[in-house]
Amino acid sequence: MKRYSKLLSIFTLWTMMSCSDILNKVPLDGPADITFLQSTAELSLAVNGVYRNLWYNSLSASGQWEYVLDHSSDIGWDRNLSVFTFAGNGSHSAAEASFSSIWDHLYAGIGRANYILANLDRVADASQETLDLADGQVRFLRSYWYSQLITLWGDVPLVLEPLDIDDNKLPRTAKMEIVDLLLADLDIAADKLPETWGTADRGRATKGAALALKSRIALIGERYDVAAAAANEVIQSGVYALYPDYEKLFSYEGESSSEVIFEIMFQYGIYDHRMPISTFSRNAQGNSTKVPTQSLVDSYECIDGLTIDQSPLYDPAKPFENRDPRLRQTIAVPGDVFLGFQFETHKDSITCWNYNVSPATRIPNQDATNAYASFSGYCWRKTTDPQDGGALRNNSSLNFMVLRLGEVLLNYAEAKIELNELDASCLEAINRIRGRESVQMPSIPAGKSQAEMRAIVRRERKVELALEGLRLQDIRRWKIAEKVMPGPLYGRPQKPYNYEDQGVPVLDQDGVLDYTAYADKLSVIEQRAFNPQRDYLWPIPQSEMDINPNLIQNPNY
Repeated sequence: MKRYSKLLSIFTLWTMMSCSDILNKVPLDGPADITFLQSTAELSLAVNGVYRNLWYNSLSASGQWEYVLDHSSDIGWDRNLSVFTFAGNGSHSAAEASFSSIWDHLYAGIGRANYILANLDRVADASQETLDLADGQVRFLRSYWYSQLITLWGDVPLVLEPLDIDDNKLPRTAKMEIVDLLLADLDIAADKLPETWGTADRGRATKGAALALKSRIALIGERYDVAAAAANEVIQSGVYALYPDYEKLFSYEGESSSEVIFEIMFQYGIYDHRMPISTFSRNAQGNSTKVPTQSLVDSYECIDGLTIDQSPLYDPAKPFENRDPRLRQTIAVPGDVFLGFQFETHKDSITCWNYNVSPATRIPNQDATNAYASFSGYCWRKTTDPQDGGALRNNSSLNFMVLRLGEVLLNYAEAKIELNELDASCLEAINRIRGRESVQMPSIPAGKSQAEMRAIVRRERKVELALEGLRLQDIRRWKIAEKVMPGPLYGRPQKPYNYEDQGVPVLDQDGVLDYTAYADKLSVIEQRAFNPQRDYLWPIPQSEMDINPNLIQNPNY
């Protein structure tokens, strides 16, 4: 069985917790009485309850919420008119219910972790090893949720102990102060957690997970020496290896593979998610509500290692040929076979082939004729698995990868670049990813400047980590959101399907594409706005502002 065997036990005491007024009620409506957490059995139940908080579908997301974050960035779009859509186009406000829902979800997990850390000394029959393992796991999980809070909201209330009813009106704590605390907590977790768990406990936090998360948070805090050291410790541990097939890494075949450091585990019939129905094509009975954008498609290099505005291999009439293999391993593009169907979104293609039957037959092409088919003309191939076809598109049990070696390698490379330590280890980190067996892109040569290397690692993160919930974080911390977000959000060209008259998009050092010369040939999904004096942070939920006079709203909301 692939899931946490203990995590699937009955969460009798902790699964019914309310999410409203979270700083008021967590963990006061959980198992916070004097009779709980006095045995190893109760400790196990409590720790499993903290893991349980990882499973979360926001009010406006049809899949695990981290999946949908990228659709508030330049690489994706959500047709559901959700909070992620509104945050992407700049029309959001503090009154959005989903901001409150996500905030409550994160603080609910933190509250559960705090309860355990404050009461470990009550567990009379536990060995020191058992206590250390519990401590390490909940510190890791608490750090993960705080990393999301500070990324999305900046300064937030810092809650490290169970709250009494009179202690709920906390002010915000500075983001960098929280970063320092999380880095220290993850050092403690790394010391207490094992490098691996047995099969029955697969999916639990490990030493590598604590260090990988530490490298991510250190980048958020611009602690580049700390990020490099933590990432290098993971890399040198020898516990993890890049999975040879990039596309299959994000399928059932790749679950719990050599590259996975930490993943949110799902189990059909117990806790599952609906991401496939949002990403599958219309022919495959999906809704195609979560889609990639033209700017992501055009960010993939050609197989000579040059961007499309520089490579002689790029043919505007055949834009998907001679491209980085990760393009078609991440995105279903016109001309592909996707989930057993010929994938074509040009409006003239009113029929297509169905290869799911033998012999193949022609069928009406819903991906071209349905009014609600992919608005960008593309679909996500990454994280889609034919095993989730049919009824299972509403009940996928495909795990969500939170941390993996590919990201850690890029964390290491970015930290080294920002330190201006452009040595062989920095190049090797990037080139290991580019040299993955199913990718085989040319290596980056030595001799590049810091500015050149910065552009390279940022483009690598954009294409390697697409649909993993990190793009919004990246464009915010690099302060390039004001460049990549505003203006028309483009989908595929329709007629003609090339840029031959005007050339090709030009990429600047931040990977921003200039479509000015041929914008009229592209489909426009929506017009976006971005206010740099406001939109680098989400608004504190209005519901929290209403009950806590000590909170100060983020600027210009």
